Amino acid sequence: MTYNALRKGRVSIPGQIYLLTAVTWDRTPWCQDFRLGREVAGVLHGVAVAYPGLSLAWVVMPDHMHWLVQLPDGVSLERLMQIFKGRSARALNVAGLRTGPVWQPGFHDRALRKDEDLLAAARYLLANPLRRGLVQRVGDYPLWDAIWI
Repeated sequence: MTYNALRKGRVSIPGQIYLLTAVTWDRTPWCQDFRLGREVAGVLHGVAVAYPGLSLAWVVMPDHMHWLVQLPDGVSLERLMQIFKGRSARALNVAGLRTGPVWQPGFHDRALRKDEDLLAAARYLLANPLRRGLVQRVGDYPLWDAIWI
């Protein structure tokens, strides 16, 4: 999808739960390198601390990330992703682990309906490394977190 197509119809509703996905620049698997993945995970943790109640679950994959959030008051989806992408790109570049762009422009968002099972959505998100064949058990993958654990 094009950047403008991703933005079409996007609405930021405080209290709404969203599944967010961001893809690395040219789908390059930066986070296959554990050090890079830990840098991105650290930024996700830092943003979660800055906005209590925001982060429900996340997983950092080699070439993308998924993040289940409950949007706080006063922060749009665009601003949240701008904060995450900017801080994580800066962290990777400052650490000297890579240089240049880290994330593709734009992101995908999906608002969860009230009748959707939140825990099932989190399990689906966290099972991504298993489905991609990166590990044999979900617990073996190191780059994830969830409020239920």
